[in-house]
Amino acid sequence: MPEIVANAVLPAQRTPITLQTSDGLALVGELAVPLDRAPVSTIVCCHPLPTAGGMMDSHVLRKMAWRLPALADLAIVRFNTRGTTSARGTSEGAFDASDGEGLDLAAALAFVRDAGLPTPWVLGWSFGTDVILRHALAARTEQGLAGAILLSPPLKYSQPADLDAWAESGLPLVALVPELDDYLQPAEAHLRFARVPQAEVIGVDGAKHLWVGERSVSTVLNVVVDHAAPQFAPLPTQWDGPMERWSDL
Repeated sequence: MPEIVANAVLPAQRTPITLQTSDGLALVGELAVPLDRAPVSTIVCCHPLPTAGGMMDSHVLRKMAWRLPALADLAIVRFNTRGTTSARGTSEGAFDASDGEGLDLAAALAFVRDAGLPTPWVLGWSFGTDVILRHALAARTEQGLAGAILLSPPLKYSQPADLDAWAESGLPLVALVPELDDYLQPAEAHLRFARVPQAEVIGVDGAKHLWVGERSVSTVLNVVVDHAAPQFAPLPTQWDGPMERWSDL
């Protein structure tokens, strides 16, 4: 069977979406779901720092949408936070240093609720982890929140009180911390997340903040599936079916 390579796009139903925030902004995004069956769980993605190039198409998040609906029956919700641009378009508003972005996350979780999507997990990368730590608990809807997965958390905008709130919630909190991260490495991450008893800090040997390379991407996607759809773990590395190749990689 053919290998699943970096620019492999597996079958899914991918639909442009628009999120409406409580302060009146329209945010662009995409919903990717399995092609011919209902999803078993939902991943809501918060992208890296937009002032440094982060967006809904940041490569790990895009590869989640390319692969996980087909490989693990997951729904993937990606969106540009306020003022952020990608190929999908530009979200209204302006960057707000993780304050207003909490309303953006709330709009995404409300979309998940209104669309009837199951079992929402929130996943953030870098800046997106601070948005989640600061706001996801307040933004959760009546359907609840399954937990959070953090990629390369810098703990820049979030405060100890935010971690204490997660400790009190008891919800799963999984932090993937690259060995060679520019901002927070595994030893310090273990110390700083120690105030959250249920936090699972996973140091990833050889990885860097941007998770470049198929080995790093595979590590991330397998951890996502381990928690959100464990019946599909570990993910296959080959695909016996239609597979397109994205042309901009």
